[in-house]
Parts: sequence; C-alpha cells; structure tokens
Amino acid sequence: MHSSDALTRFQEAAILWSAGSGTATDVIDAACGCLVVGLDSPTLRILASITPTRGNDSDELRRWLEDALTELSLAYYRQGSRAGEEAALRVMAHRLLAGTIGPRDLTSWAYGFITHEGTPLAAELINLGNAYEYVDAIYEGHRQPSTEVEAIDAAVTAEARRLINDAPAENG
Repeated sequence: MHSSDALTRFQEAAILWSAGSGTATDVIDAACGCLVVGLDSPTLRILASITPTRGNDSDELRRWLEDALTELSLAYYRQGSRAGEEAALRVMAHRLLAGTIGPRDLTSWAYGFITHEGTPLAAELINLGNAYEYVDAIYEGHRQPSTEVEAIDAAVTAEARRLINDAPAENG
C-alpha cells in the first residue's frame, strides 16, 4: 500500500465513522496502516495505539482523531455533522463508481445512515431506494423485468456521478 492509499483509507474511515457508518476499529486500523507505510505524527501514534474495547474506543477516538487528521492535513468532520454526512455520501458514491458496492447497496446505505432527516444531498438516493422497494412490491417475489431494475441502477449511478462532480473543492 502506498502512503496516498493509506491516507485515503484513513480519511474515508474517519468520514464514515463521523456519519455513524464506520466503527472506531476501522479508524484505528486505518491509522495503523498509515504508520506501516511510514506516515507519522505524534497524535497518529496515540490514535493507532488505542485498544478497541466496548464503550471506550469511541471516547478515545473522539479525543484524538481531529488532531491526528489535522497533523496529516486531512479533513475532520464532527460526529453527526451535515458536512460529515455529505462527505460520507461522496465516499460511498465513489465506492459505487469503483464497483466495490452495487447501486442498491448505495441506496440502502443512504436510507440507513443518512435518512430523510439528514443532508438533502441524500434525498434522491433515498427516493431511488424506495423505487427498488416499489418494484419489489409490485412483483411480490416474482421475476422482475430487468429493464425496470436496470433503469433504477442507471439512475443511482447517475446520481453518484452528480454527487462527486458537485463535490466542494475543500471539505471541512
């Protein structure tokens, strides 16, 4: 793994954690990955040394994460923040376009972690998730015409591209 890959993994883990989608262990593992490839900072070492235990790993992570990200010139998003939700949405959109998740996975994730009360940027993906459910309900377990699902898949992919192309130059 290259240092840029490790930084990306660390940034994404921190973003997903801030949106409630990732775990403290994911962030700590990504911090360790940064150290393994030679990236170093005082707070990164502290963060990487946290031993995840039920209940205190998020407290310790909250204490050190912002400084560790700042030392590596990465963006920090407060847990539950609108900016963090938007960044997480873009991380997941990138994953769809990279082929690591499917269109339905993206809509399910948006519905589960962003919800209707979250950032308005997720609204179209949530609506498209509802479209999948509507098609499922109409056919009640019978074979669905692939064109209907393919059309929704294409709309999800187009929305993911829009989210990435509309991304602000600097998050924070």
